[in-house]
Amino acid sequence: MNQVRDTIPASAAPAAVTHYENFPVVSWLCPPQLRAPIAAIYHFARTADDLADEGTDSPAQRIAALQAYGGDLQRLATEDEAAMLARTAWPHIFAPLAAQVQTWQLPKPLLADLLSAFEQDVRMTADQAHYADGAQLLDYCRRSANPIGRLLLHLYGVNNEKALQQSDAICTALQLINFWQDLSQDLPRGRHYLTNSDLARYQIARSAIKPEASALTPAVCSLLAELAAQSRSLMEQGAPLVHRLPGRMGWELRLVVQGGLCILGKIDAMQGRNLCQRVKVGKTDVPSMLWKACRM
Repeated sequence: MNQVRDTIPASAAPAAVTHYENFPVVSWLCPPQLRAPIAAIYHFARTADDLADEGTDSPAQRIAALQAYGGDLQRLATEDEAAMLARTAWPHIFAPLAAQVQTWQLPKPLLADLLSAFEQDVRMTADQAHYADGAQLLDYCRRSANPIGRLLLHLYGVNNEKALQQSDAICTALQLINFWQDLSQDLPRGRHYLTNSDLARYQIARSAIKPEASALTPAVCSLLAELAAQSRSLMEQGAPLVHRLPGRMGWELRLVVQGGLCILGKIDAMQGRNLCQRVKVGKTDVPSMLWKACRM
């Protein structure tokens, strides 16, 4: 359920935002008045991610917990807040979230989309299911990644359709980049983001996709290069959004975009070895990212 990790070293971001990888990097550039709503959204998503991923619960238990969590989200609008908080197992999450939903009129369907994606991930991993094609994978990204960008745009009062489309392109690109960044970790965990149709086009058996050097056939390397190129294209489609956003948010987004492009550059240089080794961005990459962000 993660997106680009290590886009900026943890020292550059508040501790609360370094753990939930699906959340865009939030640093000192974040305007003070937005830190409370962003933190509330973050903790909501982080807790849901933990319900889906952490601990030893069975898939059925994880799904039940996510559904209960989603039910509490829906009750924010239909029940007295005090009564709802008395009933929930997560009052430390929903108390601040309720305040920010009321203050900022946060769109709850976007929060619910995140939960549906978490639940889908649990089900597909448990069933060892595979995405049929790119359209199905992009629909997952629409719910797992795009809501974060749209929620941030909402907080900044940006709601024109072009900006929303560009935000979706950036968020989807970040999610896809993370898939190709984390192949060596996801495959042993039973998470498969290479689609059936892509493997079929290259005549690659799914059983041949392993985080091992012996699996790096020319066909596999070509497929991974194509997927990285598709992610780069999406990022470039969304990148002009940095010029449509005011002040600090525009600069924040520049760093997010450059972090994603930095990962893609490393994936390209590895020539398929990202199947066996996780790609990372380190402190030595930051000066180049900052320079490129300034030049955007």
